[in-house]
Amino acid sequence: MKKMRVALIAGGKSSEREVSLKSGEQVFQSLNQAKYDIRRYDPRNDLERLVREAGELDVALIIMHGRGGEDGSIQGLLDLLEIPYQGSGVLASALAMNKELSKIMYLQAGLKVPHALVFTQKEAPAAKQIKEKLGLPVVIKPVHEGSSIGITIAKNLKELEQGLAAAFKYDYRVLVEAFIEGPEVTGGVLGNVELQALPLVEIVPATTYPFFTYEAKYQAGATTEICPARLDPELTDAAQRCALIAHQALGCRGYSRTDMKVKDGEIYVLETNTIPGMTATSLFPQGAKAAGIEFPALLDKLIELALEKN
Repeated sequence: MKKMRVALIAGGKSSEREVSLKSGEQVFQSLNQAKYDIRRYDPRNDLERLVREAGELDVALIIMHGRGGEDGSIQGLLDLLEIPYQGSGVLASALAMNKELSKIMYLQAGLKVPHALVFTQKEAPAAKQIKEKLGLPVVIKPVHEGSSIGITIAKNLKELEQGLAAAFKYDYRVLVEAFIEGPEVTGGVLGNVELQALPLVEIVPATTYPFFTYEAKYQAGATTEICPARLDPELTDAAQRCALIAHQALGCRGYSRTDMKVKDGEIYVLETNTIPGMTATSLFPQGAKAAGIEFPALLDKLIELALEKN
């Protein structure tokens, strides 16, 4: 039987390059090499080779995060090369990566989101004005980054000013939103037309971290992850519905993972990841495992969905 030729794309130039490379290595080790002929490409160095070899490839697995990988850029190139790939296309990827536009799409779909302000550095209101409109604490986020890059929580005016300065180092446009006090959960969605909401994962950062920071995400032992999440059945159903609605509102395909906060019986949607972390112990694979889908089988499913006709 002829092996399927898979382009495994990881690395790139974003601030999340090292995480992407580590994820790519784990995916490589977990793919069934008796079934797949795997070719590895790092967009930082191998774009010309990818273009040259495109006609020899059957499908691509994009294991990238942040700009250049999760924002629709590499998806657009693969579309031009006519290489099927797992996950969302250009538009949904770009929308999900943009925290401002995704928030608009969530609201139009009837989802609850934290109150927020968005502005450029030139337009930025004074810290006191932000406090008057949103209160404190607030969460400060670069609009176009992922994995909590450049994100801070400000509990006073000084921290707010410092957080704005830090966020503007990563992006020309910054979002400041009211901090929602309550449990954080994340909900995976799997499928193209027929969608499956995976069991929720509850995220509990160590007390040394103010929230699910970049370090809390990727440093061993920094976060406790509980799957299924400790929510009652009604809240669990509500959060899973929110994940499904967010997936559809952005036009996602294949899979996604939506982060949410729970407060006073309400679900607040924070953001959607169109290429969730893909190591065996990452959040999306944890939800899949709780649904009975082991990591190698999940990779098989993503390839199957990539090849599936709309």
